[in-house]
Amino acid sequence: MKIAIIIPAYNEEKTIKQVIKKFYLANPKGWIYVVDNNSNDNTNKIAYESIEELKCKGDVIFESRKGKGNAIRKAFLEIEADIYVIVDADLTYSEKELDILLEPVKKNECDMCVGDRHSKGYYTKENKRVFHEFGNSLVRNLINLLFKSKLRDIMSGYRVMSHFFVKNFPILSEGFEIETEITLHSLDKRFRIKEIPISYKERPFGSVSKLNTIKDGFRVLKTIFGIFKDYKPLIFFSLISLIFFIIGIIVGTPVILEFIKAQYINRIPSAILSSGLMIISMLLFAIGLILDTVVKHYRYNYEVSLLHYKNNSNKSKIK
Repeated sequence: MKIAIIIPAYNEEKTIKQVIKKFYLANPKGWIYVVDNNSNDNTNKIAYESIEELKCKGDVIFESRKGKGNAIRKAFLEIEADIYVIVDADLTYSEKELDILLEPVKKNECDMCVGDRHSKGYYTKENKRVFHEFGNSLVRNLINLLFKSKLRDIMSGYRVMSHFFVKNFPILSEGFEIETEITLHSLDKRFRIKEIPISYKERPFGSVSKLNTIKDGFRVLKTIFGIFKDYKPLIFFSLISLIFFIIGIIVGTPVILEFIKAQYINRIPSAILSSGLMIISMLLFAIGLILDTVVKHYRYNYEVSLLHYKNNSNKSKIK
């Protein structure tokens, strides 16, 4: 069984050697793949030297387009393995918990096992960025509400995934939204998810985070917007439709009352505005219905493609 340990890295020269060594010692039979995301420090060089020094299986893959999503996409496209492990290159995750996360996927108990930083309070204790905690909670609560799930850690960077899951996961995001996208894909396409509480510690001194509170705050808002629009279009457009409907009622009520009382309308601009708002409201609701049908049709096609993939995989095993 081939286990690929994928380490996306951008300017991580301070920690990359330790991460490679720790995870190699934790699983000597595993393949270590460092995805250098166009670093401008010595990350690439140190990664090569570390893999050669340890004489471990694996390689350094280069991805010129910046963004964690691009790095993981490159790895998934180029690497063939039975089990895929994703872990950050900043020493925030412990190699000691690797076997615990691998076990459920090895036993086929789940398609993806996620390292949960929140259940034991490690993330809250170690994280020094209040707005990041708030953003995590906001996205987590929204996703759990929409998909009726009870996940604790939506944005964990420590995950173990089966070959079946990875090869049927089209990556669309380019940056740090990749973890949210993986979770959404799992829930929407009904893959089995298991969360296991893990430890978590802040970056060591001298290692600089690539996250930006304001920039990533906008990304969180964009993610929330995208979750509604792409996964629950009927709810999304119905809510906007309701807003226009309420405004239309507020603007149009005096016009209706005037017509009932005098059988004549003097508030022509209000009548036109109210009519326009109602038309927009109906159009938005109709768009929601159409897109909801499209999403359901896409899910159907995806399920059919999974059946074909399974069937072809079984045939190749028989041969």
